[in-house]
Amino acid sequence: MKSLRFVLLGVLLSLSTVAFAQSDAQKSVAPVPSEAQKSFATMKSLAGEWEGPVTVPEMPQMSDGKPLHVSLRVTSRGHALVHELQEAGTPLDATKYDHPVTMLYVDGDQLTLVHYCDAGNRPRMTGKMSPDGKMVEFELKDISGSTDQHMHHSVFTIIDANHHTEDWTFMMNDKPIHAHFDLHRTN
Repeated sequence: MKSLRFVLLGVLLSLSTVAFAQSDAQKSVAPVPSEAQKSFATMKSLAGEWEGPVTVPEMPQMSDGKPLHVSLRVTSRGHALVHELQEAGTPLDATKYDHPVTMLYVDGDQLTLVHYCDAGNRPRMTGKMSPDGKMVEFELKDISGSTDQHMHHSVFTIIDANHHTEDWTFMMNDKPIHAHFDLHRTN
């Protein structure tokens, strides 16, 4: 009889150990990231300093060989990405030089981009990553401020860890102007 109690006790302890192990395993499983979170993680992988030429087919005078400098910085405890653009070698003087700032973050189930434009408005776009994970494309959702001239569309394409391109479409009185940045990591 005692041996039956010990066997029964052993079985119960074994079952409870398995039950607790399964319960702990369920607790430690990380939630599956949303598509917006995956896209944002891809964008955060671009954090760093970048330089490269710009090509503007509609305005060849802007494709003068002067490189652009792009800074991408993760901030707000990893919840936002700051994108700053300026002509390479120019000081940070917003009264003399263009220096648009763009913020990217996850808002609910969407990757959101807000572009604080030198045109004085704030287009808001939502982004989606391509199936291969190499490109994040942003479409205009709405805009605060004047709509005569505004950023309308952007695409970030990752070539490799040290090379990416950015394609931005600026609308000027309903006419698109396309800018292509071919950027290489400088740090």
